[in-house]
Amino acid sequence: MSAADAIAPDEAEASNKFSFMAAVSKTPKKIQFADDLQEFSKFPTKTGRRSLSRSISQSSTDSYSSVASYTDSSDDEMSPRDKQQTTSKGSSDFCVKNVKQAEFGRREIEIAEQEMTALISLRKRAQGEKPLSGTRIVGCTHITAQTGVLIETLCALGAQCRWSACNIYSTQNEVAAALAETGVAVFAWKGESEDDFWWCIDRSVNGDSWQPNMILDDGGDLTHWVYKKYPNVYKKIRGIVEESVTGVHRLYQLSKAGKLCVPAMNVNDSVTKQKFDNLYCCRESILDGLKRSTDVMFGGKQVVVCGYGEVGKGCCAALKALGAIVHITEIDPICALQACMEGFRVVKLNEVIRQVDLVITCTGNKNVVMREHLDRMKNGCIVCNMGHSNTEIDVASLRTPELTWERIRSQVDHVIWPDGKRIVLLAEGRLLNLSCSTIPTFVLSITATTEALALIELYNAPEGRYKQDVYLLPKKMDEYVASLHLPSFDAHLTELTDDQAKYLGLNKNGPFKPNYYRY
Repeated sequence: MSAADAIAPDEAEASNKFSFMAAVSKTPKKIQFADDLQEFSKFPTKTGRRSLSRSISQSSTDSYSSVASYTDSSDDEMSPRDKQQTTSKGSSDFCVKNVKQAEFGRREIEIAEQEMTALISLRKRAQGEKPLSGTRIVGCTHITAQTGVLIETLCALGAQCRWSACNIYSTQNEVAAALAETGVAVFAWKGESEDDFWWCIDRSVNGDSWQPNMILDDGGDLTHWVYKKYPNVYKKIRGIVEESVTGVHRLYQLSKAGKLCVPAMNVNDSVTKQKFDNLYCCRESILDGLKRSTDVMFGGKQVVVCGYGEVGKGCCAALKALGAIVHITEIDPICALQACMEGFRVVKLNEVIRQVDLVITCTGNKNVVMREHLDRMKNGCIVCNMGHSNTEIDVASLRTPELTWERIRSQVDHVIWPDGKRIVLLAEGRLLNLSCSTIPTFVLSITATTEALALIELYNAPEGRYKQDVYLLPKKMDEYVASLHLPSFDAHLTELTDDQAKYLGLNKNGPFKPNYYRY
């Protein structure tokens, strides 16, 4: 049976290897690695400055919004690293805020499962074969209810998992507790310090009598840590799956330098990730994050969105629909022309920085909004980031004695200039939607299913199929993931006749588009 037949939507005689052929993508871009932890700026402390006298972990547990963890301000502020906790089964191989929150987290995961029917379907179809049996997956992603469903699916398919968080603000503490209770070694809590962040990654990699052979990463920090700190472990990894633009840039940089000694799957540039997670997820979650954190009304507001990729397109569509006046900054003439054709004005940031009410970055780059821009913003301007990394807004330049920081609510700070002008900074320049709100579960099902299939493919592929390089997911895999989600809409695909398939030069079961098709 061919691979194409094995993954046909009707799932007759599903292949026990889930093997897919992939094409190599070569898109090198230079992203500078951090060779030490000083890439991450610390909070300076200064007596009399309200927010600077409070730790990140303390302020991040305030329960002002519905996305806040079940941990509230009455909970003790002892670091999870200093607590002695065990699960009901006696395991202590984890570090979460409060493992007693597991029952709440279990309910969150069960709710998420209702919207992640495709991932649950994959779990049911493949768990008998255990295609991930023998895998020891170390992961670094956002730890949310949706990720909880993914991790438990990987375990059901035979994997052993250890996990940390890729963002210090996005972890849902109760979900981390629920995963720990089920036996997953989780090291994450909402409001980690930068030192905590790296400590958690290290603990996830460095388990007793445990060595990972697969990596699932979101942002590249885990891959970078293993590459730098555990080179012997890195050389024995069977495959890396990366889902963010930042992490993908890092992989291509390693590949170009000849330092990528394992095959890697670029999930970020798969059709299912780009066109669904990046576009539709951000179209809904941008408004959710801004509303929960600032209660802002969008009608008539002037907004500048930096970057008109799929994330930028989703953000702009949502803001325009609610009556905002949207400006775009772009470096790519094709994306800029797309923005013009949608009725947006393409500008340089300096041209509009004094007049806009809201600045949103989503470029995947660094140093997009600098101190010179922040100094020129109008009073009350809201500044936030929808890109994965925290490098787009120069927050470090605001940690100076002449500026006063006030914590307003969880992940919302006023930065006040000497003349009284203030800006509203959200999530300290980190990913807005996962720091200040939640994201649509259904869309996460699409990305999570793609990641699970990529792990299965890399682990089960015959020796030699994948070299030491970065691979794009094959279109057939994208089509399969999409087909798993169509029953949620009671959607019915039209089938080609033999004559039609011959006319188009296609296999009746796909793939239906060439690799260069843009969608």
